[in-house]
Amino acid sequence: MTTLSHDAPASPKLKSWHLDRSAVVYIRQSTPQQVLEHQESTARQYALTDRAVDLGWSRPQVHVIDDDLGKSGRSIEGRAGFQRLLAEVALDRVGLILGLEMSRLARSCKDWHHLIDLCARFRVLLADAESIYDPTEYSDRLLLGLTGMMNEAELHVLKQRMYQGKLNKARRGELVVAVPVGYVKSPAGEVALDPDEQVQEIVRTVFDQFDRQGTVHGVLRHLIACGIRMPLRRRGGPDRGELDWRPPCRETVRHILRHPIYAGAYIYGFRPVDPRRRKPGSPNSGRESGLAAEECQVFLRDRHPAYISWDRFETNRRRMAANRSRVESPGAVRDGAALLAGVVRCGRCGRRMYVRYRRSGGRPTYVCSTLRSDYGLPLRQSVSVVDAEAWVAQEVLEALQPAALDASLEAASRVDEQRRQAIRDWERRVERARYEADRAGRQYHACEPENRLVGRTLERRWDEALQAVRKVEEGFDRFLGAQPRVLGEADRERIRRLAAEIPTLWHAPTTTNADRRRIVRLLIERVVLTLNSEDDHVVVRVEWAGGAVRQRMLRREVFGYKKQQQWKPLSGRLAALHGRGETPNAIATILDREGFRPPKRATRFTGGIVRRLLHEIELRPRVPRSAAAGALSSGEVWLHDLAQTLALSPYTLHGWRKKGWLHARQSGGRGGPWAVWIDATELDRLRGLKEYPRLWNHQEQLARLRTPGPRDD
Repeated sequence: MTTLSHDAPASPKLKSWHLDRSAVVYIRQSTPQQVLEHQESTARQYALTDRAVDLGWSRPQVHVIDDDLGKSGRSIEGRAGFQRLLAEVALDRVGLILGLEMSRLARSCKDWHHLIDLCARFRVLLADAESIYDPTEYSDRLLLGLTGMMNEAELHVLKQRMYQGKLNKARRGELVVAVPVGYVKSPAGEVALDPDEQVQEIVRTVFDQFDRQGTVHGVLRHLIACGIRMPLRRRGGPDRGELDWRPPCRETVRHILRHPIYAGAYIYGFRPVDPRRRKPGSPNSGRESGLAAEECQVFLRDRHPAYISWDRFETNRRRMAANRSRVESPGAVRDGAALLAGVVRCGRCGRRMYVRYRRSGGRPTYVCSTLRSDYGLPLRQSVSVVDAEAWVAQEVLEALQPAALDASLEAASRVDEQRRQAIRDWERRVERARYEADRAGRQYHACEPENRLVGRTLERRWDEALQAVRKVEEGFDRFLGAQPRVLGEADRERIRRLAAEIPTLWHAPTTTNADRRRIVRLLIERVVLTLNSEDDHVVVRVEWAGGAVRQRMLRREVFGYKKQQQWKPLSGRLAALHGRGETPNAIATILDREGFRPPKRATRFTGGIVRRLLHEIELRPRVPRSAAAGALSSGEVWLHDLAQTLALSPYTLHGWRKKGWLHARQSGGRGGPWAVWIDATELDRLRGLKEYPRLWNHQEQLARLRTPGPRDD
């Protein structure tokens, strides 16, 4: 058995089995700056090897773990040395752990107590420059626990002290860590506009285009179409402070539009970190997209040079919020046939109604699905209001008449200014490329001819700069060729004439649905639709942006004549006209002249529609089925009887008959009943066709269900 060294100090805590194992000296400094500047502390930690030798260990038994120099002790993550120390203890290879202070081992109670538990399980001692601690003894265990709590509290006090100092500096508006695109920070910490004119012009172009396009994606499309690249000054490396030109991206444009510094404000805490989303080893992870200026920890107006006014910044922020597809906002303006999309509200629940487009190219429908989405109940309101859109458009056109000329001239001037801004940006890019080429040429000519090692490098840089000039000039020429010609006085006069014809411009093919929607949203706050499910009328309430309100009751499409409010007078008029012997075609003409309309699709009555209505109200006799019963062949049934069997409308089966999906024939001549050949297989096929979802993509199965089977006569 190994015995204690004769020169080791007498300590009842130091046993023979401790000396059989190794002693570990753990060394740590919190930051690389401390490693460089506090070398005396590092030397004192390395000197602990002598203390281990004095306690009885030989020098080969003493191991030093210094992998964590320059790393904080607030967590075990990223500390390979501390993890290796835990592994050595768990393998029962360590008898003593030495640290200059116990806080060097861990400043987290979680990591500290984990180490104490392992040391107690494997009978490992802990020691500092003065004392030795045995985790298996109650008093030492209590003392070590208190030491860990004090270490963590000390770390919290230090962090809080530094944070309060930083926050106090931020409250004075003097804490500037980094500046976004379009700004530079001087060595003294002052913020100024980027001295490069092209950088300033690009930032202003982003704001101008957002005023015209209205969406972040619209600004991005314009930047890409014009070949504009975004400037970024390098924050590190040998080229620190140099401009780096990169392709525009959505997040960069969005950040420029949302950051309050462009309106001259100083903020601190704009993008706070959510610890739940933070990833280890990624300092920028877990950051939120950005708070409102008033919600930041520090918000000071008029502290920096501004690109835009604060009122314009607020307008942009409200516009971006309105572009979000939320219940309380109308959403971004998109291409679509629905004129009132985004501003239509349900008159019953007050929620925004969304637009449903049919695949067949039918008219859009405004739908309120609050009850269906929240409680699984049927739709509250679903209405296709073509007349309502036409009436709202007429009201908008009347409101636009007084300002038509001014709006047209302003639009023309904006187009010219937009073109001039893009040309100025290209001219500066060409100027910059030529300057770089001239500079490379001067450097090449200044080189001594004998120094070919440097001369070849400078010659290659000059050639690359000349190629860059050629590419930029070619891109400028392509941009100029794709631009429309500048409006002359004759063109402006033509615009003045067209401005007096706003309705013509509204219905022009060149006017997109998105353009009409933008006009509607500028003038109208919301349109409230309230319909009565018992008839074909809907109340349209228009709330203008200025506070005025207009209301009107209009017709809507319904799924049957009996749901029309005019059904009773229509049926009475049909009976009167049929009673005096008018033909179906003549009745249709009279009904159109008197203002009656079908419930949907058809805009006027036809002879076929009149005949069907006469059958519905039993004024026009059908050919009795009993008279044609003898003509039924084997396996045939009447179409109306088959409709009852399938629980379908007879009109649905007539539609299938016209498409060739049934084996059907008419008995008794024109106006007679229809007989359908059916057997068990055909009946199963028709039931499957009835239940088949029309929106599925299994076209082969649908085609098989639509094809009648062979008729067995």
